[in-house]
Amino acid sequence: MTNDPDIQADGSGRPLPEASSDRWALLRWFVSSATLSVPQAAAPVAFSLLTLNLTGDTGGGAALILAMTLAQVLGAIPITRLGRNFPAARFLQILILIRTLALVLMATLAATGVPLVWLFVLAAVAGSVNGAAFGYLRSILNSLTSTAKLPRALGISSTLGEVTFVLAPVVASGLGTVSPIFAILALALLGAVPVLLVPHVQSVHGEKVRAAKTSVLTPAIALWLMCGAAGGATVAAIEIGAVALALEFRCEPALAIMFTVPLCLSSVTGGILVSIYNRTLSRWTVVLLLALMAIGAALAAFQLSLTITIIGAVLIGCVLAPLGTYYSLILDTLAPPHKRPEVFALLRTSNAVGVIFASGVLTAFSIPVALGVVATLMSIVTMVVAVASLRKG
Repeated sequence: MTNDPDIQADGSGRPLPEASSDRWALLRWFVSSATLSVPQAAAPVAFSLLTLNLTGDTGGGAALILAMTLAQVLGAIPITRLGRNFPAARFLQILILIRTLALVLMATLAATGVPLVWLFVLAAVAGSVNGAAFGYLRSILNSLTSTAKLPRALGISSTLGEVTFVLAPVVASGLGTVSPIFAILALALLGAVPVLLVPHVQSVHGEKVRAAKTSVLTPAIALWLMCGAAGGATVAAIEIGAVALALEFRCEPALAIMFTVPLCLSSVTGGILVSIYNRTLSRWTVVLLLALMAIGAALAAFQLSLTITIIGAVLIGCVLAPLGTYYSLILDTLAPPHKRPEVFALLRTSNAVGVIFASGVLTAFSIPVALGVVATLMSIVTMVVAVASLRKG
């Protein structure tokens, strides 16, 4: 339960604050959730502008993002387990401070003209804590709201997250025109906001808990992590391949926003609907949403027309928030309480794995083939979940 004196517990044992305390703690969590992702959302633009300023080539920015993402994948579980015996909010603050210091040091060293290799090291350090930080932040939410209100809270969080990923690159671009180094410093500080605002809660963390002998990757958990990775690959294929898609339709590269903006706006709409609905989806509804994402990817891959391709992006965006909320809720029930931060860290990391996969196929193949590969992957995942649902039913 939380450290605030007004906290009470409901019959389920889940702590519930008095009304004013509850709203304030939850508001702080929402702001923390939205700002936690600022460095990740802004990094592609900020890093590209930084390397362009240092070397005259934006390719170094993509390499820095790759270093950050790979470090997140490798560090998610080991770093999460390091915090097993610490209070969740305190360990989260430590992780965010590490990331902030790494980014500030990156900007400082870039200003002094150090070799680029040191920037890669610092990008990796900053990225290594991202998965664990998300895992701990998500686990804190369980102590701030009741089970009945959890879908709504996750829907609001998803909506705010999409807004962050829309606005952060714009802010990075604007600040980067003044100074790429200043942009990284500003975004690092914005990403540090959760250090000041994250609500402190009491849980198994802070007590000595024995390491579980069983693997956190049970078949049931792995199924939803696989869905998260496939969904991440589908979204990344549209966002990363947006410029290539615009060129396929003989449009100016700047018109790549014809695909990314509808995707983001439909995703925000989906998050709002989840917040209003405030219910856990049925298993077969989830299968339907996965199928819609696969259809959206296929429409983008076929490129029958500009309108149909945009419709495909909208379909993908509409189901993002409902699916992401379901994954979070189902993993909440499948993971033991002391393993939840690890599982939520893996959920965020599975998305990163999807991004890496999409980047790889887009690098190796043309945009139609790459989107076809991603659509096929999404279709296979949908069928796997459908078969698993039939067996369960």
